[in-house]
Amino acid sequence: MWLRDLFRRFLRLFRRRRVRLGIYGPPNGGKTTLANRICADWLGEEMGSTNRIAHETRELRVKERIMIRNDDGREITFALVDTPGIATRIDAKDFEREGLSESESRVRAKEAAKGVLASVEHLAKVDCVVIVLDASKEPYNQVNATLLEAVGKRNIPTLLVANKIDLKKADVERVCAAFPDQEVLGISAKYGDNIELFYAKLFALVAGTR
Repeated sequence: MWLRDLFRRFLRLFRRRRVRLGIYGPPNGGKTTLANRICADWLGEEMGSTNRIAHETRELRVKERIMIRNDDGREITFALVDTPGIATRIDAKDFEREGLSESESRVRAKEAAKGVLASVEHLAKVDCVVIVLDASKEPYNQVNATLLEAVGKRNIPTLLVANKIDLKKADVERVCAAFPDQEVLGISAKYGDNIELFYAKLFALVAGTR
């Protein structure tokens, strides 16, 4: 009898679906900075490197088994996917203007384009999404609107984050006005402003997909 019960418990654990959380948004919005903070806070290690030049992240990065707790002591575990920035236009000349050589710029542009395609395709595999926008920039553009429309059509649970509220030009209300149908949370992934509230909302987002 006990062997049968043990086997049943094992099967339930084996069949438990691992939630995949995707971090999406345009280049240089702070996706990897946020991913690094999540990983540092809950795993004690970072996700990947960041750079002032756009498209530093050009491949999907995944951290498995991130476990976070809420104030009640409950725990959830998920896989975190840091995605390349979504863009409609990638020009090698832009990288040259940032100081990269012509050959380096061509390679980076090609890799960035592949990364954008991988990000879009991976939407079919994620269970929930955090979209990270730079709160100091104009929020309503083709990339951001299309991304929100895409996750909406797929009914993917989404948290919209207005990042970089530490900057003087940051305007969370402008992001709210641009996307009135979305709940918007202003944070600074770099300095940790509102990060505890972010984790509370992240817990609810992930827990709701289990």
